[in-house]
Amino acid sequence: MVAIYAVQDSGSRGRLYPEVESPVRSPWQRDRDRVLHSAGFRTLQYKTQVFINHEGDFFRTRLTHSLEVAQIARSIARSLDLNEDLTETVSLAHDLGHTPFGHAGEDALALAMKDWGGFDHNTQSLRLVTALEARYHAFDGLNLTWEALEGLAKHNGPVKRPTPYFVEYDAKHHLDLQSHASAEAQVAAMSDDIAYHGHDLDDGLRAGLLSFEDIEDLPLVGEALRRSRDMERQIGREASDQAQRVRHETIRVVINQLATDLTEQTRRNLEALNPQSADDIRNAGYPVVAFSPEMREANKAIRKFLYARMYRHWRVNRMARKAKIAVREIFDILSADPGLLPDPLGGRAKAADDVQRRRLVADYIAGMTDRFAMEEHRRLTDLSVLG
Repeated sequence: MVAIYAVQDSGSRGRLYPEVESPVRSPWQRDRDRVLHSAGFRTLQYKTQVFINHEGDFFRTRLTHSLEVAQIARSIARSLDLNEDLTETVSLAHDLGHTPFGHAGEDALALAMKDWGGFDHNTQSLRLVTALEARYHAFDGLNLTWEALEGLAKHNGPVKRPTPYFVEYDAKHHLDLQSHASAEAQVAAMSDDIAYHGHDLDDGLRAGLLSFEDIEDLPLVGEALRRSRDMERQIGREASDQAQRVRHETIRVVINQLATDLTEQTRRNLEALNPQSADDIRNAGYPVVAFSPEMREANKAIRKFLYARMYRHWRVNRMARKAKIAVREIFDILSADPGLLPDPLGGRAKAADDVQRRRLVADYIAGMTDRFAMEEHRRLTDLSVLG
């Protein structure tokens, strides 16, 4: 039984294309299953976060990140009596529109598409689930519920400057872009931040870009590290085993404290607002799901640290530069000569105007994994590689 302010199983605003709902699954269980079975979700396995896919098998990918977000979000939703299935659906789908090579790939594609309608991964996620997935006879996309699409569209809050595709889709399936999303979608968005901070610290330490000494004075993280080190000293394990356990325990405590703070502060916010429906959450005028002021400041410090010490690390910068060059060269070559695109995409691109052709190329690149993008770049630029 969910709370009165949660999205109710019987209260969906429906789908763009009406369907007979399942007698055994809620609308959001059905949405979740469609996301899990989509081609876009499978490709997340080989799209990396910070590191390129071939740099190591143990670094996070977009897929493992999405699964971690869903686990955190579902736990928080359960403690707040929210709709867990809707929360999980938005969590699993939120990164579907990401390009290969993480933010470097997105930056390159955004620059390439600057004069042709632009590109951003949030819009691409919406495009994927409403137009690009080709699985059903009756419609393009996955025909997700209004609530799931709202959560994707407003992943970063109200959409103040909607992209052309947002405007186009909103005209036929109004998503109330100017309001906040449901509490379930807000939990998914905040769980994204929690997962990012936890696993980027973990991957940075594993890769040797960060050391324990680097994070000793970081708010929240430093205290978790001290507690973890104390536990290991009391147990007295061999030094070779200590570092891995200290890292894991530190990250576990950081994630737990972030999630606990988010839950407790949100409970206080709910008590003050006293919402009587999911729409009361949407129309509150501010995010109801939020960290406490103290944790918000700690989060800012962690984010600032990661940008300075990890995301801008010279090793990451080198890979990012190569990734941007590869994406831009693939885009320029295929846009100039659509006959190089595989069928049936090549035929569609030849018949398209300039804007449509470049959008088709951008969709093609955005759907690539890191590995496929590297191979495609070699096929297009290296004479020794057969086409």
